[in-house]
Amino acid sequence: MPQILLQADNLSRSYGNFQALKPVDLSLHPGELVTLVGANGSGKTTLMLCLSGLLRPTTGNISLEGYDLYGDERNARRRLAFVPDVPVFYPDLTAWEHLQVMAMAHGAGGEFEKRARELLGEFGLWDARDLFLHAYSRGMRLKLALALALIRPFSVLLLDEPTSALDVQSTELLCQKLLALCSADTAILLTTHDPHLTGQLNAKTWSIHDGILSTN
Repeated sequence: MPQILLQADNLSRSYGNFQALKPVDLSLHPGELVTLVGANGSGKTTLMLCLSGLLRPTTGNISLEGYDLYGDERNARRRLAFVPDVPVFYPDLTAWEHLQVMAMAHGAGGEFEKRARELLGEFGLWDARDLFLHAYSRGMRLKLALALALIRPFSVLLLDEPTSALDVQSTELLCQKLLALCSADTAILLTTHDPHLTGQLNAKTWSIHDGILSTN
């Protein structure tokens, strides 16, 4: 396995004349779990969107296991899973159908149904699997987004405020899953406003203030 799973060099993002993310270099290694903290508007979500490939940076390069996120997008994205703070879903698909689409898109194969049943059951969504997403609460939507991310293989997981709408039991379950992923050499970066979460995960902490990232 490569020693660096995700690497960003000279990464920055501006909106017009406003530089929301100052130039930064960062890397994530196998088994590394990092929490990113900072006030609202500090640049956390901008950084996560850039690293996920959903927002093109103004400057810089991003690679996953050596594959350039924009030069070799297909291979790079196969190694990445991202859970945004406000997940977006197809309005005409049920929760179960969302999982089927994700499995087919990423070649999850014959283990799909077993894995989907496990994830929906663990997150308390099994009885709501055939509902359309307009019937889901914010917490249920977040749980489904987590299930969609976890149903397929990846080496890097990015999560933006993953516990913001979760109850205590679901937060504990998520922590267990994140620790298990790290034990299997997955690299994880998540943003949070919860100071207890970093301690619960025994994670390294990065901070961001006015678009300036500190990884010390």
